[in-house]
Amino acid sequence: MEIRFKDKKLRRLCEERVVAEKKLGAACARKLRARLSDLEAASVVTELPAGNPHPLKGDRAGQFSLNLAGGWRLVFAPANDPCPRHVDGGIDWSQVTIVSIEYIGDYHD
Repeated sequence: MEIRFKDKKLRRLCEERVVAEKKLGAACARKLRARLSDLEAASVVTELPAGNPHPLKGDRAGQFSLNLAGGWRLVFAPANDPCPRHVDGGIDWSQVTIVSIEYIGDYHD
């Protein structure tokens, strides 16, 4: 799957181990690298093997979440143009092949 980033700050957090370890801690940074590898290896979102992959609701509707460590999450949105949709208008995650990393943190706070 192709991975894009909402901004340069998120790209740097995901691509530079030292930056990730400083902000997230070693365990969470390790999980982040693993989840990014999972994303790269999968053809579509529904093939993700780990991290309790699930679509989000409420103010994060249209986004998908993967668990990292200690309540932290990796949140991404579809970046396909046009976005694949079901007949009812919902996102067809089984057809999403490009994602944009939107947020890394604990959105439960």
